[in-house]
Amino acid sequence: MTPDRLRLAVPNKGRLLEPTLRLLRDAGLEFEDQSRALVSHAENVPLDILHVRTEDIVELVGDGVADLGITGTNLLAEADVELPVRLELGYGRCRLEAAVPVDDEAVSFEQLAGRRLATSHPATTRRFFGERGIDVAIVPLSGSVEVAPRLGLAEGIVDLVSTGSTLIMNGLRSVGCLLESQAVLVGRPSAVARRDATVDEVVTVLGAVVAGRRRKYLMMNAPRRALSAIEAILPGLASPSVIPLAHDDMVAVHAVVEDADVWRMLPPLRAAGASGILVVPIEKLVP
Repeated sequence: MTPDRLRLAVPNKGRLLEPTLRLLRDAGLEFEDQSRALVSHAENVPLDILHVRTEDIVELVGDGVADLGITGTNLLAEADVELPVRLELGYGRCRLEAAVPVDDEAVSFEQLAGRRLATSHPATTRRFFGERGIDVAIVPLSGSVEVAPRLGLAEGIVDLVSTGSTLIMNGLRSVGCLLESQAVLVGRPSAVARRDATVDEVVTVLGAVVAGRRRKYLMMNAPRRALSAIEAILPGLASPSVIPLAHDDMVAVHAVVEDADVWRMLPPLRAAGASGILVVPIEKLVP
């Protein structure tokens, strides 16, 4: 690694590894897949990719070893370090939830007062309940948190949940969510001046990929008289583009829309008179 090259810390294993490498490649970064090595060198950008433990990324960025890092919101909260979040990346979504055995009477955080809670996120759990004046005893565990009640180590747990199936398999149910988490791009509190431009470039391109993934490009033909009805259905980034066609009474309508809204909009668009509707993925989008 050289002083003039940007350093980006990424997970070397776990659920964030594959989507993170895919994000970097979708952004156009060219590098060898050396996730088992410590460093990969980007060939087309002055960037070194540091493959490290996800749990260490916040500290590496905070200490200035890395300029940028990709980690989970839950780990940033657990480290209790003030790092600027440059981008929310939209993958690795999960929730930090409190849970108790299914036959337990507790249905609120307040009813957990006086209990032992096993967790691999002791700092976040202690802070959450402390801010609410709820006295709980924290039992720190590094893994297999969900079995703690069955083993008699605790009366409840605080653990990461994605689908909730692990809770069900272990005879647990959620009491409530302490924190919503996803993968984020964090940056150094104070960037190195000579690398500022590269930092901004990386943030812009990664942000363009993330923004593109969240939206779709819609193209359709429609009678000119249906334009008002179609525009009312299309909540896009701006007014849709309207392009005249060979027949004077027909136009082509193009619009960028939220991915989650596409299937809800298709039936009313067709009912309004749109035809030949195309839904196209967007590779990158700079809003």
